[in-house]
Amino acid sequence: MDFFKPAIEGLVVCTPTVFKDNRGYFYESYNKNTLAAGGIMVEFVQDNESFSTQNTLRGLHFQKPPFAQSKLVRVLEGAVWDVAVDLRKGSPTFGKWYGVELSEENKKQFFIPRGFAHGFSVLTPTAKFAYKCDNFYNKTSEGAVLFNDPDLNIDWKIDLSQAVLSEKDLKNPAFAAYREQPCF
Repeated sequence: MDFFKPAIEGLVVCTPTVFKDNRGYFYESYNKNTLAAGGIMVEFVQDNESFSTQNTLRGLHFQKPPFAQSKLVRVLEGAVWDVAVDLRKGSPTFGKWYGVELSEENKKQFFIPRGFAHGFSVLTPTAKFAYKCDNFYNKTSEGAVLFNDPDLNIDWKIDLSQAVLSEKDLKNPAFAAYREQPCF
């Protein structure tokens, strides 16, 4: 597995070694020792999966302490533009974001540590998205940032006038709320 570490500390893009032949392909999607060798040393306790249609935008979501979550995300079918926003108080990259295309074709995975908001937009007619979490979900610890906040200026790689969003995501707080009172 190849590990790429973007300029925002803690984020890791993982590209597995895929073995292909006339029957199809095989790869290890998760190996605790391999990930540890790449600097990802968390114990995952929950797996989640979602299915979405084209132009769906989910996010930006996170869990507040003590239920904060690290995530290892990947796409099983289709393609998404996956984004993480640094919300860690005192981080030199606080308020910066990084995006990566995840697809069934490239098989990349994106590790997002605790202290980040996370979201994705669907680039293909449909997408099946899977993620491992290192802490259990807790409804009272939900946090979110407005997907189209001008302070973040995220390029979602879709026409936002066509974006399909939940009512909840349309009402998420602006990033300024976290400048004034960081969660992490």
